[in-house]
Amino acid sequence: MSTKIKKISLVFIALVIVGFGGYKIFKSSKETTGATFKEYEVQKGNLKIQILSTGIIQPENKVEIKPPIAGRIEKVLVSEGDKVKKGQILAWMSSTERAAMLDAASAQGPKELKDWEEMYRATPILAAINGMIIQKNVESGQTFTTADAILVMSDRLTVKAQVDETDIGKIKLKQKARITLDAYPEELIDAVVDQIAYDSKTVNNVTTYIVDVLPKSAPIYMRSGMTANVTFDVDFREGVILVPTEAIKTEDDTSIVTLPNPKDKDKPIERVVTLGLSDGKKTEIVEGLQVGEKILVQEFKVKEKNSGGANPFSPMGKPRSGRSGGK
Repeated sequence: MSTKIKKISLVFIALVIVGFGGYKIFKSSKETTGATFKEYEVQKGNLKIQILSTGIIQPENKVEIKPPIAGRIEKVLVSEGDKVKKGQILAWMSSTERAAMLDAASAQGPKELKDWEEMYRATPILAAINGMIIQKNVESGQTFTTADAILVMSDRLTVKAQVDETDIGKIKLKQKARITLDAYPEELIDAVVDQIAYDSKTVNNVTTYIVDVLPKSAPIYMRSGMTANVTFDVDFREGVILVPTEAIKTEDDTSIVTLPNPKDKDKPIERVVTLGLSDGKKTEIVEGLQVGEKILVQEFKVKEKNSGGANPFSPMGKPRSGRSGGK
């Protein structure tokens, strides 16, 4: 046999070995998983469709109170967390000139100071809106400029929730929602949708819309800047026929479920059904099934690997049986 023929023979043998090994691996991988079916009895139940979102607690309207002229705070009448009404006196202030005159009068004696205080009265600082004091940045006797926000108010706290564009069409004004705060996960706060943004925001190629969710009654522990989780109630169906969503398959826009065949278990029966709402896990069946009927739900199981098999590419061949680890 010539050298050229020998080389061709060796290449052919090598290809046969590789092909056989690949087939064994492919066959082994096909045997690791298998589809089986389990029976499910059709039942009635309640179906709640919800949308989940996250957001940040923020004031709907935030007002910084800055004095019209520079001066000194004579007395602060409010503290952080106080609820105030529009026009209420929050503090008394003196202009720079009045503060200088009072300091000079104080050096001359109490009577002189009192006379100047009555003749040249302090200026009140008023609340601009109905709301809550969320920041107090000055104390009595502290000086300030016209650029300083001596007090900060908010009218009410809302959740600025981010809703994906695929869900925004399901959100409506005055729609019911519930808020939970990361800081108080056990507390549920009833709320309603107060405003839906017209302009979107895109972050990491995800388009979202800001939805203002207003608590019906903001608890005292709610603070601006807290992280909130919002659950929007989209729809609710009571006493409807429900099946696992994985039991439904779609062919040419037609929804089909599989039923066991009492005459031949190897030939299940397919039936067309009409679907209603779905929460992802369960789906409403409007037409095509009755309570008590049995359907087949496909499930996948992983089979145990054959421990006696050997890697055909392993130079050691098939491992020898026997105990290991002992002497």
